[in-house]
Amino acid sequence: MIQLVRGFKDILPDETVVWQRIEAAARKQLESYGFSEIRTPVLEQAALFQRSIGEHTDIVEKEMYTFPGSRDTLLTLRPEATASVVRAYIQHKLYAEDPVRKLYSIGPMFRKERPQKGRYRQFHQVNAEVFGIESAYMDAQLISMLERFFRKIDVSGLTVHINSLGCPGCRDEYREALRKALAGKTGALCADCVRRLDKNPLRLLDCKVPACREEVSNAPAMADFVCAACTDHFETVKSGLAAMGVVYEVDPRLVRGLDYYTRTAFEIQTDELGAQNAIAGGGRYDGLVGQLGGPVMPAVGFAIGMDRLVDLVMARQAAGVRPPVLFFAAVGEAARGRAFQWSCALSEAGLRVEIDFSARSLKALMRRAGRLGAEYVLIVGDNELAENKAVLRHMGTKTQAEVPIDTVETLVAAVTARVGNNPSPEQR
Repeated sequence: MIQLVRGFKDILPDETVVWQRIEAAARKQLESYGFSEIRTPVLEQAALFQRSIGEHTDIVEKEMYTFPGSRDTLLTLRPEATASVVRAYIQHKLYAEDPVRKLYSIGPMFRKERPQKGRYRQFHQVNAEVFGIESAYMDAQLISMLERFFRKIDVSGLTVHINSLGCPGCRDEYREALRKALAGKTGALCADCVRRLDKNPLRLLDCKVPACREEVSNAPAMADFVCAACTDHFETVKSGLAAMGVVYEVDPRLVRGLDYYTRTAFEIQTDELGAQNAIAGGGRYDGLVGQLGGPVMPAVGFAIGMDRLVDLVMARQAAGVRPPVLFFAAVGEAARGRAFQWSCALSEAGLRVEIDFSARSLKALMRRAGRLGAEYVLIVGDNELAENKAVLRHMGTKTQAEVPIDTVETLVAAVTARVGNNPSPEQR
């Protein structure tokens, strides 16, 4: 038997209900804040991610799925969404009429990571990107919007972590100080951090190896090197969060894993998913649009890790396949033929309908309706066909009523009038 590729995951029907609910809530939240959806391809030129994410990051060095394309071009399955959205923003000149654009996307990303709970080689994100707004209040609004979104889908117990990474000038000075402070500690660092120390010392702050974390804990903090303008920006972020009632922690070791971040960086973390505790994160990337060939343009955004978020939601509440609103219990070949037409018509009318085409008894059909969790059952057999009236039974109250079946149109009108006025919780 052919098995699933390691590091990938099937999303089964009892889970897709939760995925759909979260995605719908995310779309509603983002669009209410003025975002519009953009859909970019999963395959891009490798150079896009090498230039944006950073050549000396783990993602580019170890984790990208890259392979040859035509004309000596290397292609990569996107490991994150921001670079693709920035590429589209530049290529299609979305800044021409108005540089301020708010864009969101939902879809899969790909990284050759070590598979573990909450981390897959194909994973899914909700991403939001804002272009053309330099104000720190935009940073605070995104964090506040995220916090409220999680509250709306009943996810609590989360902590907001923020930090300022400064501007390129701040970071250059900090990199050198970090390199000097840790130069004599290479014997205590992991092989990756020894390599990073020369090429990209900020990556040491993100290492999860305990010995490295201990050494870094005594190193200089970024906050001591942030310039006055970046300090003012960060203070505005904090005052904006406070004004919105968002409780946060300043985390001086929070750097995120991508080189393009400037000034604000943030994560929303949970203590319920083990080591992979971030379910959303983002920050400001004011230099990325210009770096990729566009105009100098401020930008800020975030990503929600859908796989981890679904794990968290499913751990907190029961999930299952969405039950039908209406089940057809048709007894006899003639009744099944008519019920087949009615079920199609009612499905087109917007009801979630299920029909059993087997030659079972009415008692067996009613048992199946109960197992499926159907709210209503439409019962029809030879007697009902002769009288042009079927029986519509409510499974919860056990009450029932007759509905006309002389034409498809009259049946649809009668059923939707009754069921439509009393929809199931999933239909509301």
